[in-house]
Amino acid sequence: MLTQTQAIVVKDKHRFRVLRCGRRWGKTTLSCKEIKGLAISRESKIAYIANNYQQARDIMWEMLKKELAPATIDTNESRLEIRVKTQDRKESLVVLRGWESIENLRGQAFDFIILDEVAMMRNFWALWQEVLRPTLTDRKGQALFASTPRGFNHFYDLCNQELTDEDYKSFNFTSYDNPNLPIDELETAKRTLPRERFEQEYMASFQKTQGLVYKEFSRQQHVYKELPTLLKFQKVAGIDFGYTNPAAVLDIRTNGDRFFIENEWYKRERTDIQIAEYVAQSHFDAVYPDPESPAAIEELRRARVNVREVVKGKDSIENGIKKVKELLLSGRLSVNARCINLISEFEMYSYDDEGSDRNLKEKPIKANDHALDALRYVVSMMQPIPKPYIDPIWNQINNKEINPAI
Repeated sequence: MLTQTQAIVVKDKHRFRVLRCGRRWGKTTLSCKEIKGLAISRESKIAYIANNYQQARDIMWEMLKKELAPATIDTNESRLEIRVKTQDRKESLVVLRGWESIENLRGQAFDFIILDEVAMMRNFWALWQEVLRPTLTDRKGQALFASTPRGFNHFYDLCNQELTDEDYKSFNFTSYDNPNLPIDELETAKRTLPRERFEQEYMASFQKTQGLVYKEFSRQQHVYKELPTLLKFQKVAGIDFGYTNPAAVLDIRTNGDRFFIENEWYKRERTDIQIAEYVAQSHFDAVYPDPESPAAIEELRRARVNVREVVKGKDSIENGIKKVKELLLSGRLSVNARCINLISEFEMYSYDDEGSDRNLKEKPIKANDHALDALRYVVSMMQPIPKPYIDPIWNQINNKEINPAI
């Protein structure tokens, strides 16, 4: 039996529904009921995607087998797949997958996809747009995105998609909206947990990520829509190579004092040659690539790209982070709103546990850092000097003489 708030989500007819909910609200039960309803009603291909394969098994598999048992034709335990008989004696296929192997779904077709704990999914926008969204095209399929927030990352942007895209609808429910949860347990959690943690986990409120490296970054202060035209800029690029992990190329406009990240190229499964071709076509004045990829740098040189040396010495990560922080604090680093992956990394890049400011020698977790590394290479080599002054260009942005930051 669905709760009142679960029923609200089920009855909604938007193609893409985004569910922001507190812990134990009942999103797994809701997902299971929706899968069952579609799988039995008509011939369908459905995918439930958790953050990884083991979570898909632990969270959904047993519940789904029990729910679909009366109509089950065949169950594949190793592949986490169930074939189901429909009401009109056809077959539906339900598959469970992990986000870490999402590339394996490329080229397939689905009627319905459920993504669970979206806030935890790395490189979300690139993989949603390049891999999953096309699988819904042939069948005009739908998607349900469900998660508890984790900082102001890609899930925050996803929840706001309804503001610009009529196919999206967002819902927000707290743990208190589940009538089956004991209120005294929720009140105990409220008293004993840090306020920010309770607000995030139980009230489904967006809070700053714990241990965030770049606490200085603010969308309101550092994100812009149009590049100021009052200054003459040099066009440079920072490059972080990757194949399984995304490659990141940042288009940065700078006069040596101000840094505007005007665009990003954030792609998975791109060879060194393909990266070099893109960089060469972009006509940068200079590029600053990851020095630990000599073969990739050689491809850049073959493409006649002006490669500048990036030196990685002792404490280079910490020193680079410090310089980026100085730019943020002095208002001399700004990011175009179209750079969704860089913005997401600013809001996700964190230190292990909560040791961030207590020990700057501690290195951040090696995740959510591809575009940030590309930025760090440029900033470190151009050696910006922090100046405590009020920038007239930034004043114009804040005073809306130029399109305001968002």
